[in-house]
Amino acid sequence: MLQEYMNKGIKDVISKFPAVADILEQYNIGCAVCTEGSCLLKDIVDVHNLSPEDERALMAQMAEVIDSGGRTETPAVKRSPQATPKQTQYSPPLRQLVDEHILIKRWLALIPKSVENLDVESEEGRGTILAAVDFIRSYADKYHHAKEEDILFKYFDEDSDILRAMCADHEKGRSHVRAVLEALERRDRDAIAEHLSAYGELLAGHILKEDEILYRWMDRNLSMAQVGELFSKFAEVEDRMDKNVINRCRAFVVKLEEQLQESREKVAR
Repeated sequence: MLQEYMNKGIKDVISKFPAVADILEQYNIGCAVCTEGSCLLKDIVDVHNLSPEDERALMAQMAEVIDSGGRTETPAVKRSPQATPKQTQYSPPLRQLVDEHILIKRWLALIPKSVENLDVESEEGRGTILAAVDFIRSYADKYHHAKEEDILFKYFDEDSDILRAMCADHEKGRSHVRAVLEALERRDRDAIAEHLSAYGELLAGHILKEDEILYRWMDRNLSMAQVGELFSKFAEVEDRMDKNVINRCRAFVVKLEEQLQESREKVAR
């Protein structure tokens, strides 16, 4: 009976058998990749790359719930003691994407304090907001997300729920950026703060899904030849990209970090 549910959407399975969500959570599977809740149950299991022992235990627990029609308590975790996660060794092209996340995460960490001090009246304050938009559009989107959408995702089924969910995150992020610019024209401080904060929360979760789940799954499914192709294609992107843009984006983050550090030191005096 379990097998027929492996090809059903996770949202439908959990709706019919709520205990399945508890079981997945016990294995640190919160259906995070499938943000729209439409991934198939078999894909949810596959992308998380459980050890053989854990996967057998997980399947047995779900079968116990599903085969009984959900009329059972959530079975206890039966993990193998040796099934401890190892430090991820990404292939060179995937490692590039993970490393690019580092600068983006540094910017995301600055958003909460930045929105507290938003200034939409002075030219300098508006310039800082525009610089933030420039970072998002030039570095996070045109440079980083474009590598994913235009190159990496082409090696997989772009109609899969997993990749559609990731691209939906990208589009949602772009809509927040457009809203920031529209609010800036109105000098609507509250709307700017709302959309920058929403962007930060969205991207923080998005990056976690990629670093911890999606990229690992992709690396397992790429051949050595494909890894080499990706590396070459990413190198072409680097060659075409204006280095001044990258330097400008890095400088923006560093400057903002320094400004916020100076503010904290003033308060501490």
